[in-house]
Order: sequence, then C-alpha cells, then structure tokens
Amino acid sequence: MFTKLGKSLMVTSSVLALTGTAAFAQNQDTLKTNRVVPFTGVKDYRTWSIGAWGGGSAALGPFGGPYYFNNFDFKNVGVVYGAYVKKQIFHNFGLQADFMRGQVKGATKAAQTLTDINGVATPGGIKSFKTDIEWSTSLSGVLSLGSINWINKQSYVIPYVSAGAGAIAFKPTVTAADGTETAVMNKSGKATHHELYIPVGVGAKFVVAPGVNIDLAYNVNFVDSKVFDGVNSGNKDKFSTAKLGLEFALGKKRKPQLAVVNPAAVLAEDLWSKNAALKNSLAESDARNQSAISELKGEIADMKKDSDGDGVPDYLDKCPNTPANTPVDGAGCPLPKPVQVVKEKVIVTEADRKVVKDAIDNLEFDLGKSTIRPTSFSSLDKVANLLVEKNFSLKLAGHTDNTGSAATNMRLSKARAEAIRSYLVSKGANASRIEATGYGSTQPIADNKTAEGRQQNRRVEFTLY
Repeated sequence: MFTKLGKSLMVTSSVLALTGTAAFAQNQDTLKTNRVVPFTGVKDYRTWSIGAWGGGSAALGPFGGPYYFNNFDFKNVGVVYGAYVKKQIFHNFGLQADFMRGQVKGATKAAQTLTDINGVATPGGIKSFKTDIEWSTSLSGVLSLGSINWINKQSYVIPYVSAGAGAIAFKPTVTAADGTETAVMNKSGKATHHELYIPVGVGAKFVVAPGVNIDLAYNVNFVDSKVFDGVNSGNKDKFSTAKLGLEFALGKKRKPQLAVVNPAAVLAEDLWSKNAALKNSLAESDARNQSAISELKGEIADMKKDSDGDGVPDYLDKCPNTPANTPVDGAGCPLPKPVQVVKEKVIVTEADRKVVKDAIDNLEFDLGKSTIRPTSFSSLDKVANLLVEKNFSLKLAGHTDNTGSAATNMRLSKARAEAIRSYLVSKGANASRIEATGYGSTQPIADNKTAEGRQQNRRVEFTLY
C-alpha cells in the first residue's frame, strides 16, 4: 500500500512541479507584488490562508505494525476530504488548523479470527472493515523546507513537513467471512468513538498564481485506539491519507504571501535597488554595447534581403534571379508544373447489366449462412471478369426478410455482401473498387407476410458504376 501510494504521490508531484515551473518561466510578471523592505516584520505580507482538499485513505502506512487488512486494491481506498486555516508565523513555519471527514476501508487476504474491544472473537473470522470518520480536528506545525531558493527569485515548489495533535470521532464496522456486518461499539455501548490522534505528514506547495497554491500531501494519522479498524490487535491503530487541494491566501492582492516568498531574493533585491553605483555601471555597459547591437541589426537586415522577390532570402536561395510571380519551393527553385489527369468516362452497357442480373438470379447461399453455393460461381466469375476488363466499381447491398432478430439479420446481410466481395477479389477484381454493405430487413421490396414476399426480400443487389 505505501509503495503504491508513494509512487502515485511522487508522479503527481513531478507533473505539478514541471507544470508550475514552465508556467512561471514563461510569465514571471504574474507574481509581481509590492516590494517588501527586509527586517520590517510581517505587516507587509499576507500571513493568513485557507484551503480545501480531497483525497484517498488506506489502513496501511510506512511504519511497522501488524497490518491485518493488507489486501490492498483500489476498492479498499476510502475517500476523505477537509479544509484548513493557516497562520504563517515566519517564512518557513506556520500553524495550521485542520478539519477532516471521510472513510477508511480495508480487507484481509483471508478471513482472520480477531477480537473486538471487549476481547470477544468474531464468529467465522473478519474479512474487511469500514470506518466512517464523522469529524476530526487538529492543530499542526508546518515547517517549509524550500523557502530559500538560490536558483530562482520565486520559489515555485515548496516541500514541507508537518506534525500536530487533535481529536477524532469515528464509527467502525467489521464484515465477517459470511458477509455479516457488525458495528463495533465503544465501552459505553455507543457506535461513535471519540479519541485523540496525531497527524504526521510530508507534502509540497506548488505556486500557480499570486496567492493561489496547489497543496499535495501524504499523512499518517496515529489514533489513540485499538479498534479504529474494528478489531483489537493489541496495538494502537493508524491510517494514511493522500491529499490534493487548493490554498488561497487572504488579504490584499498586492501583498506577497509570506509562505512562498524567497527571503534571500527579497534581500538581494533590496540591496540591488540601493546600489546606485552598480546601476550606473550597468548603464555604461549598455552604452558600450549599442555599437555591437547596431552591427547585429545590420547583419540581420542583410539576411532578410530577397533580391528576386520570391519570398526566399538571398542567403538561402539556391535559384537566384527567379522570374517574377514564379511559384518556388523552400530553396527558392521553381516548382514543377502539375500534370493534368484526364478522367475516363465510365459507360455501363446493357450487356454489362445482363451479366450482373444473371449473377443476381443465380445467387444462392446456404440456409441462414453467408456461404455461397457452388452453383453461383459461374455467373460470379463473369462479373469478376467484367470488373477486371472494364475497371468498373461495384456496390453490393445485402438484404434479408424480417425473420429473426434485427441484429442477426443485419449481421447476415453484411456477411453475405462481404462473402461476394471476397469471392470477386479472389478472382482478380480490385478490392478498392468494391463496396459491401448490409441493410438487414430495413429495405423490403415485397410483403414479409407471405413466403413469396420473404423470398424476394432475401437478396443481394449489385450496382455497377
């Protein structure tokens, strides 16, 4: 369980990191805020924020312990959600109040005989459990690990660790091997248990806009109860959560968010703005570079020169002095003139139609199948010769009566048309010029209420063109 959740968390973190870095590399101006003078406290920052999240839970975690419910698959992942309020105290430390609800589930690979809170064994053994978290509240300290960034002025990805304590109310239910569900009561005989718990986690904030962060985290929650998972294993229980959410900073938009500001960059910017001598040096350097820039502009202008006006610059033009209005390729050379293709008119004679009619009249299939009877081969061979000699195109349309289901009739009509097409192709006809379609019983030409009418409706139509 921990390995799979860990891999999912790492992949999601990598995608968000790449996305966030690319977005800010293209437009860093979106994060411009009021300049804050260093060492003046937090009055010019936004220090309060709120967040909401959703995610999955499991009865397993990275720490040791007897995990009876270790038959992990995604059916045993519970859904959890919550919200929080955070106060940033320093650049890299803040206090966060969390609220959580949801569900934790788990299953064993084989039913096990386990006991409840009173030490009573469950008949038949326990197969799975489900615990509803009615509510939980906690207060945690959050320590940021990447506020100082020596590569970029703005920290886009900020990893952190957190730990705290709180209270949780939950209702566990176990399921025996025979499918019987049993609510696990507390010592007072009530379904809802109230206990202390300790959440410990790791995560990362991804800055996506001024005052807006994506929050990705993984928490292990240590519960002061031996029956959070519905059974008394003799040890205190724990469960893990993987969370994805959004955090919004509160306060004036032009104020930077204290949690994501790079203090080293703020200090450097303050020193830079006060160093007039350095600014003058940069101005002088710009002046010295003006001549080089002018020369470069001249070279660029020469590279754009197109003497013959064919749209290809001279330095790339392999065919200079092309006559005006002559279409050219990317190398500036004239394009070859297109060859006109004369399309031959197709004429279908009465003799051709008779060959097709004879094939239709002599066409027979095995009853209820798409197998062509040998008595039909001779007339079909003549149709194949006609297609080869005159390069005709042919449309085959299969039809049935209304006996049987519509789906069966549609398949049979299509299969019979395809069988004729395959036979003609085997005799040398061009496969690309033969179209085979099945219409089932949707286009009758006679009354399906009579045997004679049904016989007429069972047909394959040939159309030359």
